[in-house]
Amino acid sequence: MTAAPTVASPPPKGLLRRISLTQWIMISMVVGTLIGWQFPEFSQQLKILSTVFLRMIKSIVAPIIFATLVIGIAGHGDDLKRVGRLALKSIIYFEIVTTLALFIGLAAVNLTKPGVGVQLNAPATTGAQLAQNKPTVSGFIEHLVPTSFIDAAARNDVLQVVFFAILFAIALAQVKGRPKEMLLGTIEGLAEAMFKFTGIVMKYAPIGIGAAIAVTVGHSGISVLKNLGVLILTLYGALVVLIVCVLLPVALIFKVPIRKFLRAVKEPALIAFSTTSSDAALPRAMQAMESIGVPRRIVAFVMPTGYSFNLDGTTLYLALASVFAAQAAGIHMTLGQQLVMMLTLMLTSKGVAAVPRASLVILSGTLAAFGLPLEAVAVILGVDELMDMARTTVNLIGNCLATVVMARWEGEFNDAVVPPTELEAFDRGLPQPGDTEGRAAVVGARHGD
Repeated sequence: MTAAPTVASPPPKGLLRRISLTQWIMISMVVGTLIGWQFPEFSQQLKILSTVFLRMIKSIVAPIIFATLVIGIAGHGDDLKRVGRLALKSIIYFEIVTTLALFIGLAAVNLTKPGVGVQLNAPATTGAQLAQNKPTVSGFIEHLVPTSFIDAAARNDVLQVVFFAILFAIALAQVKGRPKEMLLGTIEGLAEAMFKFTGIVMKYAPIGIGAAIAVTVGHSGISVLKNLGVLILTLYGALVVLIVCVLLPVALIFKVPIRKFLRAVKEPALIAFSTTSSDAALPRAMQAMESIGVPRRIVAFVMPTGYSFNLDGTTLYLALASVFAAQAAGIHMTLGQQLVMMLTLMLTSKGVAAVPRASLVILSGTLAAFGLPLEAVAVILGVDELMDMARTTVNLIGNCLATVVMARWEGEFNDAVVPPTELEAFDRGLPQPGDTEGRAAVVGARHGD
């Protein structure tokens, strides 16, 4: 008998190509730690690599905040007029919950002080200048208004960019017909280009982050890893407090069927946790909320709007990370200065949920606006993936809860609806646990909130 011819299998994919960006970042952290520990003097020569990375990040801030805010406001202009009452209720709810999240993060970071002792080599003049910057209401309002958008963007003055973007978006929402469509389309193109730009910059992230870790460990010693561990534990603990002390009471007040809600939100939350992307879980989350009795019109408005205005986990993280940067630089911020920074975060964290590593962009802009060292961003990025999984999951749960709350508030939640069984859901084409093909259709390419 003649042996059957063997079919040559395709060559295996190269090992290096199989390593994801997250894995490269983890590898670079380990390598950077070893270099900083064993070769502290040489590690200081790597600062140029982290500086290049941080400068590229700073170049993203102004255009991406402007584009996403304008799209978020002008793009929903007609919806806001049409749904009126629902929009007002939603925005009020979003602001209350995210403000509470900011203050929980602020309290947690001031309690554990994870940044104390990191020593980022921030210039001594930075602390002196910040200490002299006593916040006043009149000074804040005057600074809020830019004399030139170009100047504000060049200086990365986030507050002034936000102020201009909001007024511009309101004006654009009042424009009718083709001029509005053309301009909004151009700005959407800018946003998409900046998404790609951010993706390109993130390909350099392992080098920049590894260099930053090496510089930090070489300067501060191996003990800096303890600070990063405390930072992660602080975030997870604060998110638990947010869920127990804010989201759970809200669910009880609005009589949300908690067991039904948890069963429905379980799978989209798992997708969000594993992909670190709220966008990846959005389609399944919208289907899940409809399946438990939330009307489609409420889901269709509240969920996407919440992705711009209701980032509970991300806002808490931003409060924690920004004060961590000040602590790491040895800069003492008064309560008044921290509150002004929280107000800045409340404004700048709106509208950029879909941006890859959106928290990185917002954090960088806020630190630049307050004269805090961007070196902290690179250090935090080394463990950002671990924190991103938790805050993205909380973002998703918070937005799902918001849809049920709004349905209750409008008196339109249908308690009689029974969620479909797995077989019924399969017949309707919904992705199921363990259904890798269905889930692959849901999981998008954008990562990070």
